[in-house]
Amino acid sequence: MYVVFTPHLIPINRGMLCTTYIRPAQGATEGDLRAALQEAYDGEPFVHVTPAGKWPATREVRGSNHCFIGIGSAGVPGQLVVISVIDNLVKGASGQALQNMNLLFGLDETAGLTLEPLYP
Repeated sequence: MYVVFTPHLIPINRGMLCTTYIRPAQGATEGDLRAALQEAYDGEPFVHVTPAGKWPATREVRGSNHCFIGIGSAGVPGQLVVISVIDNLVKGASGQALQNMNLLFGLDETAGLTLEPLYP
């Protein structure tokens, strides 16, 4: 198994898109990876695995504390691709700090993080 992580620098005002290429263990499939990620993030209020065939987009997370993760074929036999998106100003820094503080002080993890996002 190996992982190649590629963050992208693209001309957008907010957001981060990362592409990760994975060669899974022998016999593991896209469905296996999707099921493992869904199980790992089940119940997490801000992390969402997209349905099969749907890739996440930065516009879906702009101004929010959410992370969307998509999984699919990389077009190379035995290789998968995982694409994730976050708003680098919220989930990447301030929102993550607030989420951690909420947990530290025994507050609802989502406190202060479910408001309507601002534009841009």
